[in-house]
Amino acid sequence: MYNPQLETFLRVADAGSFNRAAEKAYITPTAVIKQINLLEAQLGVRLFERTHRGLTLTKAGKSLYQDAKYIIQYCRDSVTRAKNAMQEDTNIIRIGTSPMTPAQLLMPLWPKIQAKCPDIKFRILPFENTPQNAREILANLGKNIDVIGGIFDETMLELRKCAGTELSREPFGCAVSVHHRLAAKDKLTIQDLYGENLLLMHRDWSHYVDEIRDELWKNHSQIHIVDFDFYSMDVFNRCENGNDVLLSISGWASVHPLLKVLPVEWDYGIPYGLLHSPKPTENVKRFLKAAQEAAQEERES
Repeated sequence: MYNPQLETFLRVADAGSFNRAAEKAYITPTAVIKQINLLEAQLGVRLFERTHRGLTLTKAGKSLYQDAKYIIQYCRDSVTRAKNAMQEDTNIIRIGTSPMTPAQLLMPLWPKIQAKCPDIKFRILPFENTPQNAREILANLGKNIDVIGGIFDETMLELRKCAGTELSREPFGCAVSVHHRLAAKDKLTIQDLYGENLLLMHRDWSHYVDEIRDELWKNHSQIHIVDFDFYSMDVFNRCENGNDVLLSISGWASVHPLLKVLPVEWDYGIPYGLLHSPKPTENVKRFLKAAQEAAQEERES
């Protein structure tokens, strides 16, 4: 399905040496080097800088590293889909999950959804939440993954070429290190953020975030706004390591064990729900309708 040398390339990149990669693959270092040389020759690019200190990825290598992971996972999922096509039971909803799009946020709804659609089964598919993966996966929902739970707005849906079904409106809070001075509080005021670096997604990612940005710039200039490009583990690590404050939702409290998500005394929030193909299958439509009804019942109970 794909060039097996890609897996060798990933092993070498992760191990940082031909010898350690060879040990993990149970082959000789010579065989590993030969595969990498062949891959570089076929692609016409140099993937590694070879020095006496070890191996480092070139710019081309770093680019291929992210894409190779997606290619390999895509091919594996293709095989899974082919096998599923041979099975009689096709009522399976494939739910993608990552640290920033955890399926756990949907867990309270499972019993009610199952009661409404007893014939539907669920398969949880973890994926790595990188900018490249997010772009590819969201633009191709319905192929490998049917739905993903997450925050969204119209701008993001149009950018990512997918659709969204809102289940709730999640209030924005702030994530801080458990060692941060604000971590001792149960709830924050805007004034508590004075003097802090507040990490916000860049302008035009979401008008819900831009509303907060504009309010703070206009009336609370004591807060230092710092832009970032993508919600990933890197930004959560930056929040914890740099002692910054990160705009967050309560559902991300489990992303980093040393971060605490605190509510803020403001009225800002963002839609949370299910991301899916603009043209979902009939089974996915049934699932989305059941999820909406279950969320409504949960709010009313």
